[in-house]
Amino acid sequence: MAAHRKPRQLPAGGGKARRAATLALAGAATATAFDGTGHAAPELTAAQVKAKVDRLYQEAEAATEQYNGAKEKAEAARERLGLLQDEAARKEERLNTERAALGTVAAAQYRSGGLDPALQLALSEDPDGYLDGAAFAERAGDRQSAAVTRVRRHLGEIERLRGAARVELASLTARQAELKRHRTTVTGKLDTARRLLARLTAEERARVTDSAAGGTTSGDHTAGTAAAPNTRAAAAVSYARQKLGSPYVWGATGPDAFDCSGLIQAAYRSAGVALPRTTYAQIDAGRRISRSELRPGDLVFFYSGISHVGLYIGDGRMIHAPNPSAPVRVAPIDQMPFAGATRVV
Repeated sequence: MAAHRKPRQLPAGGGKARRAATLALAGAATATAFDGTGHAAPELTAAQVKAKVDRLYQEAEAATEQYNGAKEKAEAARERLGLLQDEAARKEERLNTERAALGTVAAAQYRSGGLDPALQLALSEDPDGYLDGAAFAERAGDRQSAAVTRVRRHLGEIERLRGAARVELASLTARQAELKRHRTTVTGKLDTARRLLARLTAEERARVTDSAAGGTTSGDHTAGTAAAPNTRAAAAVSYARQKLGSPYVWGATGPDAFDCSGLIQAAYRSAGVALPRTTYAQIDAGRRISRSELRPGDLVFFYSGISHVGLYIGDGRMIHAPNPSAPVRVAPIDQMPFAGATRVV
């Protein structure tokens, strides 16, 4: 007779546990099949790295211009706040002088046996509220009334200044938070670009960064047949030529390093012309001109967001601060999407 074996009992839930384990292993195997090791990123060609780096530099430059604009507004808010605080301090000094004079009179009256209620202002915890008392104006002498009127005016002016200072402080705080956001964006994109470039060989990296920046740092270029429209434009071009080879540093306005709009601002500052800080504002700092009208000293702008600017020097070329991969250099204006031009003076 054949032996009969009792079927082995599975623990409760054993089937479900085994199926879950099988699915987990299958999932891991599938992930590995798609990813190789599951961690290794696909290798990029030099052309793909260049495309990514170019895009990162453009995005970083747009964020840089936003940073520059926020910084300019923060500095203006800080300056206004300082002026308000200085004015409030002067008003408080005058107020203290006026109140001290009233206090002297009040003390004399007290010693003589009677304190004029009007002069209690100098001793009041709430001088402005005390001044609202109807009895005050009726009982104060003419001279004392004039002094208290000055005190009251100073109190009102100080409160107005303090209110304005609170508004400026809130604006400054908001601008500082905005600066931090833009700084994080810029540094993040530039760090990513550096990591991508680090994957390439030295020869590939040189080709990619040179083509991304375009042009040359050589100063042996003429301005073509056209002359600068005036001496200030000529002076700006001369300054930019002297800065060829200077490093690109985002947020910098010279004299030893520049970003794109910082170079333009510094060039015209050397010629006695004050320009705004950002590309967005610089394009409106003069008369818009067509590409066919370009002459040395004109500002040329690129990309739909007006995020890059160069100084035209003639013959279809400009001097610009391209990006962290290259210093200030001469480059053709055709290397980027042309967005417009402005003649400053």
